[in-house]
Amino acid sequence: MSMTAVSTLTDGAMTAAEAADYKLRATANSNENDEDYDGLIVFKDYVEKASNGAIEVELFIGTQLCSNGAECLQGISDGTIDIYISTSGGASGIFPYVQVLDLPYLLRDDRIAEEVLSEGTFTRAIRDLALNDSGGTIRLMTIGNTGGWRNFANTKRRVQAPGDMEGLKIRTVVADLPQELVKALGASPTPIPWPELFTSFQTGVVEGSKNGITDIMGMKFPDAGLKYVTLDGHAYMGALWWMSNDTFMSMPEDMRRVVVDGFAALQQATFASPKRKSIQAYSDFVAEGGDLYVPTPEEKAAFKEAAAPVYEWFKANIDNGDAAFTALTDAAAGAEAKIDGNAAMDVK
Repeated sequence: MSMTAVSTLTDGAMTAAEAADYKLRATANSNENDEDYDGLIVFKDYVEKASNGAIEVELFIGTQLCSNGAECLQGISDGTIDIYISTSGGASGIFPYVQVLDLPYLLRDDRIAEEVLSEGTFTRAIRDLALNDSGGTIRLMTIGNTGGWRNFANTKRRVQAPGDMEGLKIRTVVADLPQELVKALGASPTPIPWPELFTSFQTGVVEGSKNGITDIMGMKFPDAGLKYVTLDGHAYMGALWWMSNDTFMSMPEDMRRVVVDGFAALQQATFASPKRKSIQAYSDFVAEGGDLYVPTPEEKAAFKEAAAPVYEWFKANIDNGDAAFTALTDAAAGAEAKIDGNAAMDVK
């Protein structure tokens, strides 16, 4: 390409950037191999085209703008960051009720989870709580996925029933909810920082974890002795997409609609991405000698029954936990009725 052509392209890009009426700074504390990045690329492409260039989206992947949930959400609140994606754990220090997404076995499968989150009633309930608690500054736009499902994995034995968890030292984050879950199943919760987990498996400091398969393979945990994965799917790994409410509400309604539709496109991308990426991860795990077990419906029901005390703990101990629990379980029941009703007709 000639220098003239390069100059023309550069000038064109500058003109397009200068023409934007709204510039959105979006960040994800991840990398370009992550579902969050896939979602942001789709969002950026959609809103810039649908707004005919009136909206420009700048992507900051990693820790360029902020390094953790509390810091990034503060940036959203004060308007120095426009868009940020957090896990439920990353936002729980400010909005503890978002941990409802970590409660086990409330969302049956991908179809139920995706129906609940795309239908919107549950998301709007959490949005209202977060807006209220942030003084109207932090707006939840949508909830997607980041990594598929959390499953139990360990170095010792196949886990088919809750009793098989007895005594296992399971890595958790430093938070009450995952520790309560592990204790309810008879195992021993052991808080370990993520960067230390590989060596902790090697040395036996912990014997198990609750992670998605792409994280397990990405961190090469089988090399540290992780050999057993039970696909109990106890928690859908929700990705909460936050936006500065001031930024959002400063746009005219037609531009707000473009942003809302952009987040819907982003959500669909994050629903799909982990499914595709997990295929190779599961294949690699088995090829390296890993034991992959799928519980029967009866076995999964036994896990849910054993974990049930965590629901009451959550409602009693988490601010607005009861409201969040009711919103999610009501939405899940509605999704199951819709999808099972449709399936009954479709199999005829």
